[in-house]
Amino acid sequence: MQKLGFIAFALLASSASALTLTSPDMKQGSTIALEQVFSSFGCTGQNLSPALNWTGVPTNTKSFALTVYDPDAPTGSGFWHWVVYNIPATVMSLPKNAGNPSSNLMPTGAVQSNTDFGAPGYGGPCPPAGDKPHRYRFTLYALDVDKLELPANATAAFVGFNLNGKILAKARFNALFGR
Repeated sequence: MQKLGFIAFALLASSASALTLTSPDMKQGSTIALEQVFSSFGCTGQNLSPALNWTGVPTNTKSFALTVYDPDAPTGSGFWHWVVYNIPATVMSLPKNAGNPSSNLMPTGAVQSNTDFGAPGYGGPCPPAGDKPHRYRFTLYALDVDKLELPANATAAFVGFNLNGKILAKARFNALFGR
């Protein structure tokens, strides 16, 4: 009897869908378009955050967080390009340019925290000229809390520290950019 219960659990677990993160603006491993590239420091992009969609959300999800990180930045600690938390659990996508704080496209209650550019909102790729293409990790976290009680100007490291222990699932894709 006990063995039968284990088999049923295993079947249920294997049929559950995994959290996935996708974008109509970029695919896993693809080169990021100029539309999403930063528009300063010698880069001439439009700095529009990509549209993002997610599926396979765990049932106990109470909110989401999203980060975009460049582990290849020549800083010794990488570079955070976008940090968003307190995205309501009912939200399954972000439209293009939601990362622009003045666009008012972010869901009510969501907080765009400071990036390594020193301000909240999306800051697109702009690696040093001549570097190999950098990897940009878009990561979505399904959380077991309604909201993170953090200051609006929290650093990426502080947000990451507070995500720890609250993550039900995460999904990631990488895209590349070099110049």
